Amino acid sequence: MITLDDVTLTFPDGDRRVTAVDHVSLTARAGVVTGITGPSGSGKSSLLAVAATLIRPDSGRVLIGGGSGSVVDAAALSPGEATALRRERIGIVFQQSNLLPSLTAREQVLVMAHLGGGAGRRGAVTRARVDELLDAVGLSGHADKRPAQLSGGQRQRVAIARALVHGPDVLLVDEPTSALDQERGAAIMGLIAQLTHDRGTATMLVTHDMVHRDVLDELVTVVDGRVVDTVPAAPVANAA
Repeated sequence: MITLDDVTLTFPDGDRRVTAVDHVSLTARAGVVTGITGPSGSGKSSLLAVAATLIRPDSGRVLIGGGSGSVVDAAALSPGEATALRRERIGIVFQQSNLLPSLTAREQVLVMAHLGGGAGRRGAVTRARVDELLDAVGLSGHADKRPAQLSGGQRQRVAIARALVHGPDVLLVDEPTSALDQERGAAIMGLIAQLTHDRGTATMLVTHDMVHRDVLDELVTVVDGRVVDTVPAAPVANAA
């Protein structure tokens, strides 16, 4: 689980400061896909960066964990401690897959395991574990292919496997369908929802594309840095 508790984030702009996140409180629960939407410039990506511990907020708490695990306030950690937390308990999927062109799909995931020290709360990451993840994202037959040999949707699947390699508590996803056509985008969104439900991950997903609204368990709308609405996300076909 991840909870943002009264989080505010500002940036300098000349002789004043601009508020990107304005006293936001929200929770992404384990096994639930929480979508975050809103107009361009509303603070969605800033909110995700705070949740990912990539930016420290001006005020508020970022609580990660819960259930049987320990709860950590990421906003109170040092930069080094925040980096360690990301490696072990947070998975991040960016808009672009950001794969290394010389590495195969399997090697992309193994490299992330090594960057995390090769071991964490869940033990050493083995090749078998990596191949299990690639199979889970539908790439069991593509483990030895490099990014240039993969489609855009397949590259994004590698990025998802890479983000899940250490079995994180939290998965943060930023506009995963922005570079994909509607069919491939639907497949990626469905995959994220399936993995979230199956693995009990707390997933926070930023999107502007309401075509895929039906796979979101909850939907949070952000405008001008503030949460203006939080509702369970009904399938588009049932919307009034």
